Amino acid sequence: MTTRPKRKPEPVATASTEAILESISDGVFTVDEDWRITSFNRAAESITGISREEARGRLCSEVFRSSMCETDCALRKTLKSGKPVIGKSGYIITDDGNRIPISLSTAVLRDATGKVVGGAETFRDLSEVEALRRELAGRYQIGDIVSRSPLMDKIFKVLPAIAASPSTVLIRGETGTGKELVARTIHALSPRHAAPFLAVNCGALPDTLLESELFGYKAGAFTGANRDKPGRLELARDGTLLLDEIGDISPALQIRLLRVLQEHTYEPLGATRTMTVDARIIAATNQNLEAAMQNGTFRQDLYYRVNVIRVDLPPLRDRKEDIPILVEHFIAHFNRLQQKSIRNIGAEALSLLMAYDWPGNVRELENAIERAFILCTEGGIQISHLPEKLTAGRVLPQVSADIKTLHRLIDAQSIQTALEQNNYNRLAAARALGIHKTTLFRRLKRLGITLPERDGRHRANL
Repeated sequence: MTTRPKRKPEPVATASTEAILESISDGVFTVDEDWRITSFNRAAESITGISREEARGRLCSEVFRSSMCETDCALRKTLKSGKPVIGKSGYIITDDGNRIPISLSTAVLRDATGKVVGGAETFRDLSEVEALRRELAGRYQIGDIVSRSPLMDKIFKVLPAIAASPSTVLIRGETGTGKELVARTIHALSPRHAAPFLAVNCGALPDTLLESELFGYKAGAFTGANRDKPGRLELARDGTLLLDEIGDISPALQIRLLRVLQEHTYEPLGATRTMTVDARIIAATNQNLEAAMQNGTFRQDLYYRVNVIRVDLPPLRDRKEDIPILVEHFIAHFNRLQQKSIRNIGAEALSLLMAYDWPGNVRELENAIERAFILCTEGGIQISHLPEKLTAGRVLPQVSADIKTLHRLIDAQSIQTALEQNNYNRLAAARALGIHKTTLFRRLKRLGITLPERDGRHRANL
């Protein structure tokens, strides 16, 4: 009597197990040793948009097209090491081409005898969580501008309306406050976002070069002009042209620029035909143009043509509550740029940044973080990585190692600024901070901030 060879045991799910897998909201699938899908629950169908009939028997990489499939497959690591992976972040591409953020966990799949016969993976759709994260981040960021200051919040609120308008914009602020960044954000939010954005530094070029740079010239216009050269006004087309440091333009060139803004026309050097300006003009300056008008170095009529909509950028010393979020932003930026993994900045180092007045504003802060990245090879940025002008002769405030004290100081400064700017009107201050009034009261009590008996809603008795 011959005995039949024993069949290879296969994992068998009981009816109760199948019911559980079908009822949970996480996607679950299993693969065999050849990486072909053997089971696919209802949530997996819903998240991926692929039916279980279509999924079964196919390679899992064909079904999921995950960000980790080729180089960082969690399930492969689990089957190789025997250790589960829990809560790894990534994304998948659904059947209709949408990118969905997920959190996944993996485990080894064994049969009744304990032999490894494949792997199992659960994954959770994080689309709603990601949307909430973007919404919360959006309160502190618009375009590439990050801030939690009430001063900048006012600008955040009007930038979309400014971007939608075709009017000329004047951006004023000290050197390094981010005037060009605001101009780029206005362009990116505008209906012109698909067209070019060009910038000209009016203070860096002499008159003759600036004139040809703006208006262009025709062949033969002057010695050496062997061919036509289009100016920035033409190259910007239906986009945006930023005239940076417009206060440095000479009175003679101001007259030509005035015609551009009044009549939307100009003539290239040596041309006999008038050209139309289609680009939107944004001007920026670190000068006091009103004072320049008084002393006769800036034309009054040009000022009123430029100053249709004005954006005044506050210096960094007036919004120090932004320093931690800016530092975090720059650390993430330089990690991507330099392929590093610097985690954070130490509490003592951050306290020095908070104590400095930053005459060079955000640009100087960015340079300081870039310098720190050169000196810091791993871990976090410390005092030794900061420029000497920040550390020489300074007495460090007492800061707890877990940075909680510093966070309290920043929170208190932000609340105090909002209250002062709103004449101690609690409701208006809460709105400026983007929080509920009861949350403001709770923070005031926790931080020990006292308020005057009468706030900005009350009128003085006559």
